[in-house]
Amino acid sequence: MLEGTKINSPSQMASVFDIAKDTVLFLLLSCYYILESLFWTLVPNALRPMKSLKGDVVLVTGGGGGVGRQLAIKLARLGAKVVVWDINIEGLKKTCEEVINEGHEIASYVVDLADRNAVYMAAEKVKKEVGKVDVLINNAGTVFGDTLLELADSAIETTYKVNILSHYWTVRAFLPDMIETGKGHIVTVGSVAGLLGTYRCTDYSATKFATVGFHESLFTELRAHGHNSIQATLVCPYYINTGMFHGVTPRLMPMLEPNYVAETMIDSIRKNEVNCIMPGSVRYLLPLKCLLPAKMCWDLMHRVMKGPQSMMEFKGKPKTAVN
Repeated sequence: MLEGTKINSPSQMASVFDIAKDTVLFLLLSCYYILESLFWTLVPNALRPMKSLKGDVVLVTGGGGGVGRQLAIKLARLGAKVVVWDINIEGLKKTCEEVINEGHEIASYVVDLADRNAVYMAAEKVKKEVGKVDVLINNAGTVFGDTLLELADSAIETTYKVNILSHYWTVRAFLPDMIETGKGHIVTVGSVAGLLGTYRCTDYSATKFATVGFHESLFTELRAHGHNSIQATLVCPYYINTGMFHGVTPRLMPMLEPNYVAETMIDSIRKNEVNCIMPGSVRYLLPLKCLLPAKMCWDLMHRVMKGPQSMMEFKGKPKTAVN
């Protein structure tokens, strides 16, 4: 009766051998990967090889303010051909003014990211008027800050359209050209709220969790099909002081400043990092969510971090903004 479970056929033996061989190879490579990661972590950015963005066409969604504006300014200083998208006309004008005043060129387009057809049309205009996009930074986002039962249906739909569905449309529009030329970089801006569920953010957190899954799946597809020259970076920042979460008062650490976030994002892009979490200390807290008892996690969040209490002070207005 047990004879059927024995590994006695050549094909079964070969399969076991292949698994053992791949496991040993994985363990050896893992040692190298860990040492490599530790080495580059200790090396200052000034001494690290950083890819040049000079002459690259870099498209930033949500470029009308906040982090998006800082990205546009800093990327232009590096010699990139910056393209900014936003629904906020006045915000776009101000971003362009700041970049032009420094002597750089910039192209701007008024785009409603909640409108799929508008995204595709704007993408075609960029290709014709500026050229092939080398770096796509999906940075735009919106938040309403209401509890599930207070959220309007339209608010939920808008959050999903802007925060995650627009990523599908932009990547589908620009990725084929990147694959054709063998060069490209897709930056997905998520949030720490996409790693840890947040009070009054059932819509926002859910879409940010979706950006994490989108990035990881896209990265897998690119590598599985041999497109190793196409880079993908996931950026998950903590609260940013852009007015998007106006009124929120975090207890353990202050909000991040847009200038710092933009600078860190660009460094991460130039280093071809796969993941960028800000601040870095947050990544050490994430495993606790799976390792600690649920009651303990809630007590940590509610009693020590006071996450829900800080979001109760939220006074932001529904608008499309930068994460």
